[in-house]
Amino acid sequence: MNFAEKAVIMDANEMHRAVRRMAHEVVEANKGVENLVLLGIQRRGVSIARMLGEAIAQIEGQAVPQGALDITFYRDDLSTLGPAPQVSSTEMPFDVTGRNIILVDDVLYTGRTVRAALDVIMDWGRPAAIRLAVLVDRGHRELPIRPDFVGKNVPTSQKEIIKVKVTEFDDTEEVVVGEVVAE
Repeated sequence: MNFAEKAVIMDANEMHRAVRRMAHEVVEANKGVENLVLLGIQRRGVSIARMLGEAIAQIEGQAVPQGALDITFYRDDLSTLGPAPQVSSTEMPFDVTGRNIILVDDVLYTGRTVRAALDVIMDWGRPAAIRLAVLVDRGHRELPIRPDFVGKNVPTSQKEIIKVKVTEFDDTEEVVVGEVVAE
């Protein structure tokens, strides 16, 4: 699959500004950071959760526990991923029961990834509340899922793709829109 970039829709500064704004919204909605944890969806959701956690720590002066979710085996399209799907790790260094969870992902599209993440969380315990934070909401929902905290709403066509680039995987930070092109 080749990706033809059309435009940069967020540069690194805009990404960090959006994350800082989301951090303020999370702290306000939670009335501080007591009982709060961040769970990033593997892979880039974990990077965005880390950025969000750093911003919250700057605001509140204390770190928020963070974890990572791998949803691979909870996906409703697992059979279409091929014989060897890429599996990451789930890291939950805390009990989710009774906690206020901020579930973090890079892009919200159909809602199916979030649905799978909710299943993973519920297998680990019963949180007090789960809120969704996404850097980009591109629309086209197939499930009744909506984010509580959004960095940027980007209306797209179904042919377009939004790519969030983070330093850990891409050696840069930006959000781009583009299309898949035939090889």
